[in-house]
Amino acid sequence: MSILSVSNLSHGFGDRAIFNNVSFRLLKGEHIGLVGANGEGKSTFMNIVTGKLQPDEGKVEWSKHMRVGYLDQHAVLSQGMTIRDVLKTAFQYLFDMEAEMNGLYEKMGEATPEELEKMLEDVGIIQDTLTNNDFYIIDSKVEEVARGLGLDDVGLDRDVHDLSGGQRTKVLLAKLLLEKPDILLLDEPTNYLDEKHIEWLKRYLQEYENAFILISHDIPFLNSVVNLIYHMENQELNRYVGDYDNFLKIYEVKKQQLESAYKRQQQEISELKDFVARNKARVSTRNMAMSRQKKLDKMEVIELAKEKPKPEFHFKEGRTSGKLIFETKDLVIGYDSPLSRPLNLKMERGQKIALMGANGIGKTTLLKSILGEIKPISGSVQRGDYLQIGYFEQEIKTSNYNTCIEEVWNAFPSFTQYEVRAALAKCGLTTKHIESKVEVLSGGEKAKVRLCKLVNSETNLLVLDEPTNHLDVDAKEELKRALKAYKGSILLISHEPEFYREVATEVWNCESWTTKLF
Repeated sequence: MSILSVSNLSHGFGDRAIFNNVSFRLLKGEHIGLVGANGEGKSTFMNIVTGKLQPDEGKVEWSKHMRVGYLDQHAVLSQGMTIRDVLKTAFQYLFDMEAEMNGLYEKMGEATPEELEKMLEDVGIIQDTLTNNDFYIIDSKVEEVARGLGLDDVGLDRDVHDLSGGQRTKVLLAKLLLEKPDILLLDEPTNYLDEKHIEWLKRYLQEYENAFILISHDIPFLNSVVNLIYHMENQELNRYVGDYDNFLKIYEVKKQQLESAYKRQQQEISELKDFVARNKARVSTRNMAMSRQKKLDKMEVIELAKEKPKPEFHFKEGRTSGKLIFETKDLVIGYDSPLSRPLNLKMERGQKIALMGANGIGKTTLLKSILGEIKPISGSVQRGDYLQIGYFEQEIKTSNYNTCIEEVWNAFPSFTQYEVRAALAKCGLTTKHIESKVEVLSGGEKAKVRLCKLVNSETNLLVLDEPTNHLDVDAKEELKRALKAYKGSILLISHEPEFYREVATEVWNCESWTTKLF
């Protein structure tokens, strides 16, 4: 049965087309991975099917009475509500039914026999619905999902207003899973999850009996949970049965076949044109030339898609730093309350250190304390001499209405416009992206603009907080290669072992020093 039908969808921003006459059908129980390079329109597609964005052309039709759950990372969580309160709102429709049932009980004392009979019938239906939807074990269901995503460590009675970005996303994801909609729409759900909780979500989705559409650049995760791939490229959407690895094999074969057919056809066109040019003037061969011209006119010409620019990251290296990068003495990090026991950490030139551990234990806080951006609760940080630091922040919350050119030019005023454009193109951005405002770009494209500024700055220490969030597969691989080649020192937070294990010379498990005072 078709849950969602999208037909003849076309959409664009300004003169930049995203989709052209795209059609799509989602069937009950399908587990779909929506893949494609940054900027191909994956999140735009999600916004169109959920009605947040109206397409320029085309139709989006949902089956009737379909409950759709969308992981919206911009949803507002009201101050004064605890995590438990927010998670229980997943069952609001059941609480409303209970209130309706209690209202009927109150009216029964004054009802006529006929009204009483109807009320008892309605109460019976409501009671069955509540029982069938596990209404009487809501608390244990809330605790089970909260535990799976690590929210029990945060504390279910904690005010949602005090949560970090990662913890907030976990709450929204937990609420969505508890709602158990007919279809889940998940846009990069693993971005703010640590390894243990990615594993739990993987198991959950493997057993999920309803349909879902998942956008993710985490290939091992994608491979383990989907059975269909929809690939978005060059304004088209193509369907492949199987996981991501299977899609890649078929995609490469199709690409090679198309290239071979294109070469053969170009050879044929060249020969036909040559024959026509040589023979159209001669009376004896004019008819043959006209016949070949007709063949040329009717020919459906094969077009190869333009190759997307693949990113190239080459970090500019500054002068050599001193031997010491930083050293902490009895450093206690935190804001209002301590997030760590006293830390005595040391990093020396040439080390590449990855920080791993659950969300909310203070990894970002540690980075900012080391950089001097926030004051520690107690203790001290000594930074080494001659440091040239390049810092990639996890989240940039402010809106940015500069064009990409303006953004990079402001950072490097001595560059010519050609140099600015070339620097952005090297980071995998097309001309259309380069001339767009940063605000309208996808998460991956925004990250590439920030990386462009970073690679063109002279540094000897890179401090990177989840740099792979939102990056597509090609960009992630190239960033890994560039960081391995970098001669300076690196301090990196990442939740992707397959990324940081090849870069880091050491891994620090931050769970060993956190106080877990949430």
